[in-house]
Amino acid sequence: MNQQLLAFERQLQSSILVQIKEPFIQEQGIELWLKRDDLLHPIMSGNKWRKLKYILEHALSLKAQTIVSMGGAYSNHLHALAYVGKALQIATKAKIRGEQPALLNPSLQDMSDWGMQLEFVARTDYRELRNYQRYDALPELQVGEYWLPEGGALPLALRGVAELVGELDVDYDMICVPCGTATTLAGIISALPENKQALGFAALKGAGFLYDDVRQMLKNTLHHNKDWSIQLDYHFGGFAKIKPDLCAFIQQFSKTQGIALEPVYTGKMLYGLYDLIRQGYFTAGQRIIAVHTGGLQGNRGFA
Repeated sequence: MNQQLLAFERQLQSSILVQIKEPFIQEQGIELWLKRDDLLHPIMSGNKWRKLKYILEHALSLKAQTIVSMGGAYSNHLHALAYVGKALQIATKAKIRGEQPALLNPSLQDMSDWGMQLEFVARTDYRELRNYQRYDALPELQVGEYWLPEGGALPLALRGVAELVGELDVDYDMICVPCGTATTLAGIISALPENKQALGFAALKGAGFLYDDVRQMLKNTLHHNKDWSIQLDYHFGGFAKIKPDLCAFIQQFSKTQGIALEPVYTGKMLYGLYDLIRQGYFTAGQRIIAVHTGGLQGNRGFA
């Protein structure tokens, strides 16, 4: 691996497994564990480093001078990309969904402070950008620029996420992960051992299309025997939408477990897991590992 990337990776902390102990979970005969990827790095937390690791290696191998990507105004992906771009001395550009605000929010301000060039694009134009799925696909790319689709959804992202599965040092029956683009889910499926299951929790409404997206991402991997599915009912009205019961759950979880959550991804997944456990969805005796995908900086959008 590139020496710059190795030096950065050495700064990361351990992603530990902790058991979530709640009486009702134990009464159902379930063990629930949380993979604390939020502890990896104060900024490059959760799945952000995992998805970017081999993409950055590829970009550097091509001697790319600038990485161009896209996302919303509180995008965890863009926030992480801007930070690591500064750390590795790679220029970064971002196409931000929506009109430019009169005042940058804290996430956008961080990106700007770290040297990311921000371009605000109309929502119709933003949707068009989703059609460009290869690192060299964006028509307007200049020499030395590398295109990174929304959420870091390139095939190389799966390789980094797959390493998470190899870190698990307890036996388990199922891995659960929140889904935006579902790139993290696809990466987990790609490394999933036989007789294990993967369950995604969609963070957006009407996300049935993610099944096809995951299959497309996995088309060049040996996944045909893998057991996976996506829960579509815990979006709380849509992407980045929240409701009082979700907020109450996150506050209570933080109080009882001492672990901070955010309401876009991991908060929705754990709410859904708790609900499914109460319903008896899982078989007694199962051990479930849920992945905390970090992104706590996004909480500033709900302050």
